[in-house]
Amino acid sequence: MPAGSSRQAGQQAEAQALAHLQQHGLQVLAQNWLCKGGELDLVMLDGDTVVFVEVRYRLHAQWGGALESIDARKQARVVNAAQQFLHQQARWASHPCRFDVIALEGSASKDMRLNWLRNAFDS
Repeated sequence: MPAGSSRQAGQQAEAQALAHLQQHGLQVLAQNWLCKGGELDLVMLDGDTVVFVEVRYRLHAQWGGALESIDARKQARVVNAAQQFLHQQARWASHPCRFDVIALEGSASKDMRLNWLRNAFDS
């Protein structure tokens, strides 16, 4: 698969994840938030809880599925980025936080299977 089509599939997966979260009442605070050493795919507000969402997409589970791709190093990078976000966006710093993962698998042209794992890991 060419790099452009895999990037496009990832963007479609992220759009599907965002739509799913919004259907469940979460509000967008930031999308593709970049900082030194990391990126936050989605930062959402669920009631008064700030939710840092890592979106993972895999076409198939041949080399491990989307959920299995969140290793300890990736978790640490997301936690670090979340800390930087809360430092820069101080109005959210006193709110409770959690880390969710949305794992999508399957072809982007067909319905992808979506698995939303709340409280996927701790900081």
